[in-house]
Amino acid sequence: MVSDFFENEKTKAEQEIGSRRAFGKLLPLLARHKWGLTWSLLLLSVGTALSLVWPVLLKQALDVDIKQNDFHGLVITVVLIGAIQLVTIVIQYVQRLKLEIIGQDVMLDLKTRLFDHILSLDVAYFDRNPVGRLLSRVESDTEALRMLFTNTAVLIVGDLILVVGIYAIMFYYSWRLAAILLLIIPTMAVLVIVFERLTTPRFFEVRKKMAEVTAQITEFLHGMSIIQIFHRGKYAIEKVNIANQLKFNEDAYVNIAVCIFFNIVWYMQYVMLAVVLYFGVLWIEKGVITVGTIGMFIILIWRIFEPIWRTSEQLSHIQKAIAGAKRIFALLSEQSSLPDPENPVRLGKIERMIRFEDVTFSYSGDGNHALRNVSFEIPVGKRVALVGVTGGGKTTVISLLLRLYDPQEGRITIDGVDIRSAAKSELRKKFALVLQDIVLFPGDVRSNISLEAQEITDERIADSAEIVQANRFVERLPQGYQTLVSEKGANFSRGERQLLSFARALVVDPEVLLLDEATSSVDPETERTIQASLKKLMEGRTSLIIAHRLSTILDVDEILVIRRGEIVERGTHSELILKGGYYSKLFHLQFKNANGVYTNVA
Repeated sequence: MVSDFFENEKTKAEQEIGSRRAFGKLLPLLARHKWGLTWSLLLLSVGTALSLVWPVLLKQALDVDIKQNDFHGLVITVVLIGAIQLVTIVIQYVQRLKLEIIGQDVMLDLKTRLFDHILSLDVAYFDRNPVGRLLSRVESDTEALRMLFTNTAVLIVGDLILVVGIYAIMFYYSWRLAAILLLIIPTMAVLVIVFERLTTPRFFEVRKKMAEVTAQITEFLHGMSIIQIFHRGKYAIEKVNIANQLKFNEDAYVNIAVCIFFNIVWYMQYVMLAVVLYFGVLWIEKGVITVGTIGMFIILIWRIFEPIWRTSEQLSHIQKAIAGAKRIFALLSEQSSLPDPENPVRLGKIERMIRFEDVTFSYSGDGNHALRNVSFEIPVGKRVALVGVTGGGKTTVISLLLRLYDPQEGRITIDGVDIRSAAKSELRKKFALVLQDIVLFPGDVRSNISLEAQEITDERIADSAEIVQANRFVERLPQGYQTLVSEKGANFSRGERQLLSFARALVVDPEVLLLDEATSSVDPETERTIQASLKKLMEGRTSLIIAHRLSTILDVDEILVIRRGEIVERGTHSELILKGGYYSKLFHLQFKNANGVYTNVA
């Protein structure tokens, strides 16, 4: 299960990518927004500077206007404070809006890069990584980075400007009091560093545990029908609860640390206020300081703790962003185990044959071989069938032919050219695959047949549907080819979904047709309906058919019988029946009824 997978999950790439390196990789994404970021920084500086003017005006009001009973001057001061605050709000709004637009654009670029990279990875990667984990990286981790760009980063920069400005004002009006208050800053810095060192590793663990929870829930939602049918709701709840409990344990540590840290910061704030009041009273009597200056210092202390509070609050976002950045760029550093060659060979139209030459393959790379020394040929225009019991290696043949995996030994050639020397995209354009497990995507019937390929016209879609007789039920739909497909195609029967997958294969006019148990889920009546269409489709077209129903391959040009990863027999249906070997046994087992009478399969 996913929890076992995640328990010790920390990829080598995540270990190697440090925080500085991870954020360094983000800089190229920001480069094209340098002028927008410059304007944002300028607006931020102006807005922060204006926000420091009103404490100085407050000093003016206390020391001059009120002391001299100048009501007119006091009104002017108050109006100035209000006007400055209004201008500050407008500037901050414009700056925040501009930065949010930049942040969203950067995250869009990053998500696009992530998804493009995920699509480039080989199937073996997805065998090792649950959907929930990848979903967490594309959505949750990028959202953490967006928060860093649009909120945390601007707050930290603004707070640095604010702190420098506050101390500049303090030193200007009372260097003695400012110097005393400055001595407290190192203590605060040590607290922040200790807090960051203690909690950053735990925030990384929280991100991993969050991905685990997402993966668990995604797994069970995908299999909800099975869970309900087999009454496994309690089991699902227990597994999700375990994942949630592991996440809670990590969260609890972090939250306790945050609580302790914030209370210490809160206490330090009152220490600084006490220092100002104590020395202020002493120095007022000596004429060193004024009441207005003390009032201004009190306001500035409240202001100086704003960045401390905000930085403390943003530490969690920073740590989440650090963890997210490491995970994102660990994913981006994953390399496909099936790279295209630097100088790919161009594959022309297949003129002679597809050949497997002593192909040996193991999914795990150990001695448990799915195929062992397999050799056969598929001449152009011929129909070749693969038969055998489940687990014999039939589907593996198609996976290797499409280069979803590479064999450990031997090679696969098209007209003598090793398929590993060609680009995967060019290779796969020659094939159309119809699977037993039909995959339909969100959208309408038309887009599920064409897969949004721009070169496929409505006429080609209609013609393909007509050949496989999918048009019979599609044209009865309220919106025809514009009818929306529900999740997993639940608004169509299994047979209808299978016919749509046939139309999808036909519409690309492939050189080679691959049928992997393509009629196994179709009822006998529907099977008879599409058999004639399949014969017409395969006529003159190179075809490789995997079939459990031997009735569907009686007239193919050659049958290859695979058992435990090896081809044990080959020949036509008649030749194999007369031989009385393994194929004959399979055939008789399939068509012999309970009375010992053979079903007519001709």
